[in-house]
Amino acid sequence: MSRIERLAALVTQHSKVAIAVMLVLTVAIGAGAQGVSQASSLDQFQTDSTASEKLAYVNEHFQSGSSNTTTVQVVVRGDDVVSKQALVNTLQYERALYRNDTVAKTLASENAIVGIANVVAIGAIQAEEARELRARAARLNATAEALYGELAYLRQHPNASAAASFESVRANTSAELNRTDAAIFQRATDQLRNASTRAEAEAAFTLGTRGVLAEEYRELQTAQADLRASAQNATIDEQIAQLRSMNSSEVDAVLTTVLNSTGDNGGMSALALMPTNYEQGSTSANATMLVVTQHAENVTGTGQVTSDSIVNAQLAIQELADDRPLEYLVFGAGIVTEEINASMTDSLLIVGPLAILFVLVALAVAYRDVVDIVLGLFGIGAVLAWTFGFMGWAGIAFNQLFIAVPVLLIGLSIDYAIHIFMRHREERAGSGANGGDGNADAVRKSMRVALSGVGVALVWVTATTVIGFLSNLTSPVPPIQEFGVVSSVGIVAALAVFGVLIPAMKVEIDEFLEARGYDREMRAFGTGGGRFSGVLAVGSTAARKAPVVVLVLTLVVTSAGAYGATQVDTSFSQEDFLAEEPPDWMNDLPEPFDPGEYTVKQNLEYVNEHFVREDSQAQILIQGNVTGENTLERVQNARRVAANQSVTQNLTGGDALIRGPLSTMRQVAATNQSFNATFSAADTDGDGVPDRNLEAVYDSLYEVAPEQARSYVHRTDAGDYEALRMVVSVEGGASGDAVTEQMRTVAAVVDGGGLNATATGSAILNNIVQKQLLDTVVQSLLITLVAVFAFLMVTYRITDGSATLGAVTLLPVVLSVAWILGTMYLLGIPFNVLTGMITSLTVGLGVAYSIHLSERYMQELERQSSVWNAMQTAVTGTGGALLGSAATTVGGFGVLVFAILPPLQQFGIITGLTIIYAFLASVLVLPSLLVLWTKYLGPEWTNDDFEDASADATGRGHPGE
Repeated sequence: MSRIERLAALVTQHSKVAIAVMLVLTVAIGAGAQGVSQASSLDQFQTDSTASEKLAYVNEHFQSGSSNTTTVQVVVRGDDVVSKQALVNTLQYERALYRNDTVAKTLASENAIVGIANVVAIGAIQAEEARELRARAARLNATAEALYGELAYLRQHPNASAAASFESVRANTSAELNRTDAAIFQRATDQLRNASTRAEAEAAFTLGTRGVLAEEYRELQTAQADLRASAQNATIDEQIAQLRSMNSSEVDAVLTTVLNSTGDNGGMSALALMPTNYEQGSTSANATMLVVTQHAENVTGTGQVTSDSIVNAQLAIQELADDRPLEYLVFGAGIVTEEINASMTDSLLIVGPLAILFVLVALAVAYRDVVDIVLGLFGIGAVLAWTFGFMGWAGIAFNQLFIAVPVLLIGLSIDYAIHIFMRHREERAGSGANGGDGNADAVRKSMRVALSGVGVALVWVTATTVIGFLSNLTSPVPPIQEFGVVSSVGIVAALAVFGVLIPAMKVEIDEFLEARGYDREMRAFGTGGGRFSGVLAVGSTAARKAPVVVLVLTLVVTSAGAYGATQVDTSFSQEDFLAEEPPDWMNDLPEPFDPGEYTVKQNLEYVNEHFVREDSQAQILIQGNVTGENTLERVQNARRVAANQSVTQNLTGGDALIRGPLSTMRQVAATNQSFNATFSAADTDGDGVPDRNLEAVYDSLYEVAPEQARSYVHRTDAGDYEALRMVVSVEGGASGDAVTEQMRTVAAVVDGGGLNATATGSAILNNIVQKQLLDTVVQSLLITLVAVFAFLMVTYRITDGSATLGAVTLLPVVLSVAWILGTMYLLGIPFNVLTGMITSLTVGLGVAYSIHLSERYMQELERQSSVWNAMQTAVTGTGGALLGSAATTVGGFGVLVFAILPPLQQFGIITGLTIIYAFLASVLVLPSLLVLWTKYLGPEWTNDDFEDASADATGRGHPGE
């Protein structure tokens, strides 16, 4: 007695003990399910690479002024969003954001919201204050001239009263002149009258004018210095009041001024808030943008946000945009996270019930028995409890990939159940036993034979499927590794549950019912003859009449599929996980199945097409001897090269949006005389780029503008300068391949000569993952094929005495891999984080169908001593079970097309087709392969069958006729 037979006997003879043990294990393992957490960050797909290490360095050592921040882009749309009223409406929306508690507590600063409305209002306030200061300066200068005139008069008239002259000026000026000023004027008059030289006279004149008004001039200078800061700090209410006080022409004039400014200043920032197709000089636009900066502690390397406070705040920003005169499209990392999480939840709520419903229908057709249907569903629940319990105990988070796991396990569990139940029915029908107390043992005997018959096949199927899943451990992408492990655990759980628990429960329930007069003997699906059996027998008929023709046609189809396989694209980006707006019929679903609204993908496409993406940036990290004399020259050369790249984002007028140490230095030099002097002194050739004493330049920059300096120049705690960085805004819709290639070209300009330059950024990291996905496809396929091939060769050599039978069993699956990849090419479905596993899944899942048929054929060959009868019985008997399991598995995966997540939809389509191809290969192609194997490598006694078949084909009768 084999081990499988002993185990089958143990389960059927001690069924109550088996049920108790399995239920205890189910409860114990399933208890871990409550510890399963949810993860949706794209950072979990990132792997260790130079680019990821450098991005981590950038995030740690730069952006001190804006570190741990995230931005929300709010697109304002309307007929004319820069008109006076539209600007006021936008500021009112901003005021609502500042006053909302949920939003306000996340804002990075008091002026965390910036838009064209703010730029125009602040520009108007600044211009108005500047006019007032110019008028004040003119009045002060007029007073100084009046004092000068009186001094000249007093010099010419020695007896004239200085006090009277001073009172005359004070009476006709708005300047507040006091007794101290009068005393200074008197002293200046005395000095002037006693002056013997021109220099002494000029000094007296200066004392009597500028000296008298010294305090007023100091106040004027201070007011001029504070003008810009004062305007920038204007409250929203002050900005609204300013715009309301102006007419439309005045607003248009300020708008034109701020948008026509050039250089690294506020004007450039203003243009960045306008659509990329904005015509410079125009005073109208149908869209503009607000940028909201939030403080966020949990910003991932790729910019995704997982903080609940940020997610809630961005949702509030979206809600506050409703029912306003203008339309506001909100795009932010928090909303992206929310929609990805929501799409995962909605997908489960929609797909789960549909999968169960489909399985119920399929099982009702296959089983036609309520008890067996309930047992099948209970077994599925137990398998899921084991799987998710393992995830909880192992600390594996539920991510986008794992939505496919329940559907996968439902399909495979039903596959196991159908094979066992159908074989049990076959044995019951073949034994001739009827129900009733007198034949109660027939239930256990039939189940024991069924488990012994399909047990080997189920163990092999489990082993090969586990090999297919575990091949994903070679992938460098962590979630794919975890998916392989969890799926493998689920498959083993399915074997345990449907190999022990469910058979034990079935014999107990059937015995209980038959003891009470209920007949539990039923016909197996596909074995009743008629048209259905005839359809299943097509493969066996073709194998008898023309096996070579079948193989030639198969190779033609496979060749076409192999060509398509070489053309399949690979994709990994944030956009892959963004859901489209669900179809209208889903909106009619009752709660909680009614999905939410999904706007991020549409908004993202609009932002990519019309605006600068705040989160679409490449970083060039420069490390090494950054104080070398030619360092900034090389940075400038890299900037020129970056500006000419096709992926670099250009503003209206063609200016590339690139920020770095040089642009920061020039901006600071334009407003700070001290730094300007240092900056200019370090530029020996007058090209605007310092080429000596760079350490002194960096020191001065840190002294006068530390926040700006820390954004692009890294200084260690010891005061050493270690790195620089350049930030290149890239087009939102640019491909990862293009961004990676072109930014590495930019980095190469700086690299070398004591400097190490590396291109990094989220687009480049995603491109690395994309390349690794393709590697996963190839590596997992090769490993799965080699491992399954070796496993089948060894097992068939041990059990059936022929290793070549293992190769024959695997060959149809290899062919179906080419078919499915060719189908992906035809349907335009790329390799992504889910479909990238399809090759190993095709082998792991598909080989099950071949194993069941090969194993049944070998069993029937021993029983019936006839090749053709054995093939007919195997194909119609096991083929019926295969069709039932294929239908339920395809249906289970097919419901994934109703998922909200696009990768799940694609995965459902491809996996469903994989099962169909595996089924067709097993019942149409494998019989011909088995026949040829039997003819040339099988038992010698089968030669007579082939001679008889040859005689039939040539019209000759059988010997003895």
